[in-house]
Order: sequence, then structure tokens, then C-alpha cells
Amino acid sequence: MRILPEFDGSDHFVRAETLPTPMSSVTAEWSALPLGVLAVRGSDARRFLHGQLSADVLKLAPGELRWSGCHNPQGRALALPRLWCDGDDVHALLPRDLVADITQQLRRYVLRARVALSDETDRWQVQGVLAPPASITRLDADVAVLPANPAGTRTLLLRRGSAHRTLALESAAERPAEWWRRLDIADGLPQVYPATSGHFVAQMLNLDLVDGIAFDKGCYIGQEVIARAHYRGRVKRRMQRFRSRTARAADWPPGATGVLPDGRRFEVVDSVDLDEGGCEWLAVAATAAASVAEADAVGEAPDAADGSRQRPCDDAVPLPLPYPLP
Repeated sequence: MRILPEFDGSDHFVRAETLPTPMSSVTAEWSALPLGVLAVRGSDARRFLHGQLSADVLKLAPGELRWSGCHNPQGRALALPRLWCDGDDVHALLPRDLVADITQQLRRYVLRARVALSDETDRWQVQGVLAPPASITRLDADVAVLPANPAGTRTLLLRRGSAHRTLALESAAERPAEWWRRLDIADGLPQVYPATSGHFVAQMLNLDLVDGIAFDKGCYIGQEVIARAHYRGRVKRRMQRFRSRTARAADWPPGATGVLPDGRRFEVVDSVDLDEGGCEWLAVAATAAASVAEADAVGEAPDAADGSRQRPCDDAVPLPLPYPLP
């Protein structure tokens, strides 16, 4: 892996740095990702976030990227920050459009905690690499190498520095961000966007299945609702994966609601177009057709925002997730 020479805005390039790899080159595809970074700095950063988010932040280890949830008092996810630490400081990776809102949300609870929250999106660049973290080594302390999925087959590279600096890989092909989004959907990794912020209880997004909820920790915002759903088994709707050969992602963006061929209603979590045509998406739906009535009875089924009949997706077919649903 190497850092290529970079244009600094004048008529010359800045110094190039070289990072070694355990092989002659890393043969992998990679993509620049449009994600934002929220920094929580200070001696109380971990303890503060531990009391706000669903994950066990106190146990966050160096070199780990941990899922978490920022919820409202009703247990519904406002965002799903992925956390990594840098000494006492903790950084959160989330969609850029949510950084300002989540920063404001967390600032309400700072009180006397010794923390400072800031949007540092412009100070970081984020890249996804289709290669295990162990295949990438580096000497540059400004590059964080973190696992991107539970299976450890993908890597996130986070480079601290100005936005014009470019981190690239030798013998690797750059792919669009939609390519990485397809991999996230295939891995069943949830996401929350402005269109779906506050729509889903944590377990509906399978946050408990990607180790984003610590049920043995103390209180945090939304904890009572999330714990009750866990211990009483009242989550009848779960995030699942689907494919259509005729629809496009624009037909089913995050937040769109529809009806599956078996009558189940769904709300889209994330969607992406396929190279061969059609699209795939993650959506929250009743876990089986037989449970539709029960899910509706507890008020979990989505309704069209304007009260109209929801659109059917007649050729939607379910696809497997890499983890079993409860």
C-alpha cells in the first residue's frame, strides 16, 4: 500500500510517502466512501458515550470498529455510529447528513462531562478495501486500519489529513461508492439515513446481531424500550434482504414502504442498483407471513406517510443474510 503524490493546489506535488505491505502489492478493489466523522475528545469521552449509546464503549479496544446506536427515549435509532478509539478520544463514523444532528443531540447531555464534540469530516478521508485488515500493514500513524464487517473480509482505511490528500493501493482498482454499498447490503449491515432516522427500534435493524447493543451495561437513552423488547421477545419485525429484477434503487430509497408478494409490508433501510439490472435492498418486515397480523397488532408495521395504499413489489424475492435471525 502506498500514499501517492498529491496535488496541493499549486503547480507542484507534495511529498509522497511509502507504506509497506506483507506482500509485493495488495491486490484488492477499493472505494472512497462519503462518510462523516464525529470526534468526541476529552478525558470523559468514553464514559460520556457509554451513557448515551447502546454499545459498551468502555470496552472499545484499539484497532476495533464497534457498532452502536444513538436512540431517542422511545428506543428508536437516530443514527448507528461506528466507533473507534484514539487514546482517550473516540471517533464515530456515520452518514455525513447526520453528523450535525447527532452532534447536537449528544451535546444536550454533556453537562459537566469533560468532553468536546466536533464535526471532523473534512479532516478525514474514508476508504473501503476488499481485503482483510491483516493483509494491510502501515507505518503512518495517521492511517487507521479497521475491520469493516464481522467476517473480517473487508477493511476500512481512515486517513487523518486534509481532504485533497489521496490514499491509494498499488495494483488495485478503484470502484464507485455504490459498489461498497452492495457489499454492506450483502453482509446485512444496517444503516440509518435522514429519511429513516427515528423510524426503527434497535432490534428491527438487527443491531443486536452485529454486536451493537450491550444488554449487560447500565442505562443509556432508549435502554428501557430496547431491553424490554429483548427480554420479552416482542420484536416481530426484522431487517431482511430482498432483490428485484425489474425495480431500481430509485424506486425503493431508504424510508420507502411497500408490500411483498406474500402480503408482508416493508420499509426500506438501504438499497442499491445491481450491475446486471434490478436492485437489492435491506428492509424491515415481519419475519414470516404468519406473523403479519401479530406485528400489526403491536403497531410495528409501517404505513404510507400519506395514508394511501402501499405499492406492491411483485417480483421481490428474499435473499439470505450471513447471520440467522432469532
